[in-house]
Amino acid sequence: MEKMLYLAAQYLAAAAISFLAKKEDDSHTNLEFSITNAHLSSRPLNESGDLISLDYERFMLVWTNVNWTDTLRLDGSTHEQTLNWLKEKTAKALIAMPYTYKFHYEPPYEISDNFTFKLLNANKLAELTHLRIMAQLVLEQFLKANALDSEIRVWPHHFDTGAYAYTNSKQETAVGLGLAVPDSLISEHYFYISLYHNNAAISTDHLAALHEGQWLNTGFRGAVLPAMDTTVETVVDFFQEAYEHLMKEVEISQSTQD
Repeated sequence: MEKMLYLAAQYLAAAAISFLAKKEDDSHTNLEFSITNAHLSSRPLNESGDLISLDYERFMLVWTNVNWTDTLRLDGSTHEQTLNWLKEKTAKALIAMPYTYKFHYEPPYEISDNFTFKLLNANKLAELTHLRIMAQLVLEQFLKANALDSEIRVWPHHFDTGAYAYTNSKQETAVGLGLAVPDSLISEHYFYISLYHNNAAISTDHLAALHEGQWLNTGFRGAVLPAMDTTVETVVDFFQEAYEHLMKEVEISQSTQD
């Protein structure tokens, strides 16, 4: 189901690439997950506020206009049918620019016109929906507890739910954290956190062991925690403990340089 959700989310990213002004950090393409209705949504695509969303629970695309809402059931729809539907809604929304399915990054999955979306496992879909909800909740709690300011967004290329915040007004130190999908680092969903000082990730090779999760220092420098069988409280505690260790490391480094 992860592949199906990933491919479905690319329609939202393609809309942003088609209709919105490009930003250097690609933030125009990133997406918002709502815990209220389990929708993954694009940024507003025009001045009228049109949105394209992926409804996780019902596995459908939703186009929301100020005057109307149209849906496309993905289960059984082909890629070609989905593109035709999106182009029809683009015209209905009176968006002059054409909807194009093109990316400046290389998606991990190829898709052909006759590719057919299938709801293969409803239980797995519910599990993945739960993980997105949990990621949103823990990031909201962590950012609030530490008075950090960041959007919480899903980045379509890597499909992670992430936040990135500077720790002070000098913007010398920043924390990046979130939920990652299985990749070459870990073969299951996992939470991650790193701290960056002057754009360099803080080394973790001599930090004290964490109560939950573990430190990594090769390739990725930071802490990771497998997401399955965790709770919101456990993940918030993991983020907080790792963050305090990393911040202390920055403070020690700065004090030795003064």
